[in-house]
Amino acid sequence: METRQAGIKLAEAVKQAASRIEAMPAVPDVVGCGICAWKGLNYESLAEHYKTEHPGCIIPVILNLTVNGKACRIIIEPQQTLKEVLQFKLGLTGAKQMCDRGTCGSCTVIKDGRTILSCNTLAADCEGASIETVEGIAVNPRWKPLIDAYCKWDAMQCGYCTPGFLVKSKALLEKNPHPTVEEINKALSGNICICGTYPRHAQAITEAAELVSALAEGGGN
Repeated sequence: METRQAGIKLAEAVKQAASRIEAMPAVPDVVGCGICAWKGLNYESLAEHYKTEHPGCIIPVILNLTVNGKACRIIIEPQQTLKEVLQFKLGLTGAKQMCDRGTCGSCTVIKDGRTILSCNTLAADCEGASIETVEGIAVNPRWKPLIDAYCKWDAMQCGYCTPGFLVKSKALLEKNPHPTVEEINKALSGNICICGTYPRHAQAITEAAELVSALAEGGGN
């Protein structure tokens, strides 16, 4: 009964991830000023507004990203982090901001095939990049065995750190399809779990590795 309920909850989580990716705006519907209540229809009018109404203030910039396979054109403040842009501009809340110092790994995402900490990465430095978040991993059938294994082996408790661990684990398996326990522990060493589920991660990843490889050999994405 518990397994069935966990499966139902997981299926709902995948549906939610898919709906959030679908809802990401390709371009902003309305352009708003970050200082006052002004709103406009395009970036040019926003830039002119800043020049006339807020002289001396930093003008927002245009950022082009591909997030979970979807091209997005976003207007951001130059000081905004990638974590802030993913959450507040695109509605993706999977990456968590826990320490806000780049030390816990909860905000991990994949940029151009490499894991980064989105809480201390300036979004403006990601122009033209391809970003993958835990939502993108959740909706990809190839990585379902990894998520299933995390559930099976209770490699999550409060769940706050789980997205970062899943992203790191996915990146590891892409580079090393059959990692040893030592290699797994080394790859995840920058991620902190306050619940202390560390031994479970290696069990889950080791089991998932065989299934993920089998899917890849069978033509999975």
